[in-house]
Amino acid sequence: MIATAASSGVDVGSLWHLASIAASPVEVGFARPRQAAVTLVTFGMLSVLVAGTAALTYRWYFRDEIPEGVTLLLGVSVVALYLNTTSLGAIAAGDSPALLEPESVFFNVVSLGVAAFTAPAGRYVGDRLAVDVFALSGASQLEGELTGIVRAVGRFTSVTLPPAEEINDMDTYDPVSPEKKAEMAKKTLLFSRKLSGEELRERLVERVKSDYGVGYVDVDITEDGAVEYFGVGSRAAGLGPTLAPGSAAVSVAADPPNNATAGDMVQVWRTEPELERVATGELRGVAGDAATVALDESDAEALVEEESYRLVTLPAEPQADREFASLLRTADETMAAITVTAGSALAGSTVGDVPIVVAAVRPENGSVQPIPTGAYTFGAGDLVYLVGRPDALRQFEAGAAGESDRNDVEAESPDGDEPRAGGRADGGTQRS
Repeated sequence: MIATAASSGVDVGSLWHLASIAASPVEVGFARPRQAAVTLVTFGMLSVLVAGTAALTYRWYFRDEIPEGVTLLLGVSVVALYLNTTSLGAIAAGDSPALLEPESVFFNVVSLGVAAFTAPAGRYVGDRLAVDVFALSGASQLEGELTGIVRAVGRFTSVTLPPAEEINDMDTYDPVSPEKKAEMAKKTLLFSRKLSGEELRERLVERVKSDYGVGYVDVDITEDGAVEYFGVGSRAAGLGPTLAPGSAAVSVAADPPNNATAGDMVQVWRTEPELERVATGELRGVAGDAATVALDESDAEALVEEESYRLVTLPAEPQADREFASLLRTADETMAAITVTAGSALAGSTVGDVPIVVAAVRPENGSVQPIPTGAYTFGAGDLVYLVGRPDALRQFEAGAAGESDRNDVEAESPDGDEPRAGGRADGGTQRS
C-alpha cells in the first residue's frame, strides 16, 4: 500500500510538472536569436491569419471592406492574449515569470509590434480572397477590385463605377447629394457576360436606380464594362416641375366637393358678399379645409388670403399635353433645346439623318416648325427641340457644337442602338 501510494505520488508530481512546463510563458529573449526569430515569425503568421479571417468574414456578411483599425486590433490582441495566458498559467503553477525584466518587456513589445505590422497584410489578403471567391460564386454586387484571373475566368462582366469626383450631375436635373455619390463611388457591379452592349447599359441603369435611389442615370459604357461617362440626377419633386409657364399653385381655404380629387378642373367661387366666380384652375391636393389649386398667375393675384372660397368641380376634359408631360417626367427620356452652330457637323444634315426625335425647329430668322419632315435641313442658328435619352441628347449636342464628326452623329451602332457621344458641349442647350 505504501509503495502504491508512493508510486501514485510520483505519477501525480510528474503530471503536475509537465502541466507547469506547458503553461509556462514564452521564455524567449534576444539572447537566443534563433528562437526569438522563430517566435516572432510565428506571432506574425498568427496575426496575419486572424486578420485575414476577420476580413473575409466581414466581407461575406456585410459586403464591405473591414475597417483597418479592427484588423489591427485583432492581430495585436491575439498575440497579447497568448502572452498573458501563458504568464497567468505559470503563476497558477507556482512559478514566478520574469514579466518585468527589461529583456522580457522588450521582447513582448517587439512581439506586439510585429503583430501590428503584419495585420494589414492579413486584412488585404483576406479581403481580396473574399472578393474573388464571391465573384466566382455569382455575387451580384461587390465593393472591391477583382484580380485578373477572376476577370478572365468569371462568367460575368464587371462594371466599376467611377470615383465620387468623376460622377457628373445631369443638366437641368436636381443634383444628387455628395453622400449619395460617395456611397456608389468605386462600387463593382456584376452582370452576365452574355449581355450585349445596350443590354448591359440598361441593366446598369436599372441597378443604379434601384440600389442607390437616384432618379436618372446617364452612362456611356463599352461592351467589356468600361465606363466612359457617368452622370446621375435626382427625380424632380413637388408641384413646380409640373406647372406650365405663367401659372402658379395656391393654397386656399375652401369647401371642396366630397368626391373632388387631384387633377379635377374646378371653379373657385367667392361666397361673400355675393356669389362670384373668381378663377378656374386644376385641383392638385386637398387636406381638410385647405385645397391647393393650380391656376393662371393673373387669377392667383385675385385671391385674398383672409377669405374662404367654395370649389365647384367641372366635367372632365381631355388634357393630352398634361398627360404627356406627366409620362415624360417619369421616363428616362427628357426634352432639350439645342442650337446648331455655324460650321458644326450637323449644319447641312437633315432631320432624317439623326437617330433622335425632333419635336420642332425654330430657324434663326423664322417661325417655329413643329414636327418637321425628315427632309428638313439643319442650318446655322436653328434651335432644335428634341425628345430622347440623355446620352443621345449629349451626342446631338456635341455634333451641333462641332465637337464630333458628322459620321459619328449620323451612323448607328451595328446592332441598331443609338450611338453615344464622346463629349459634352457647354452652351446652347436647354433641357426640361
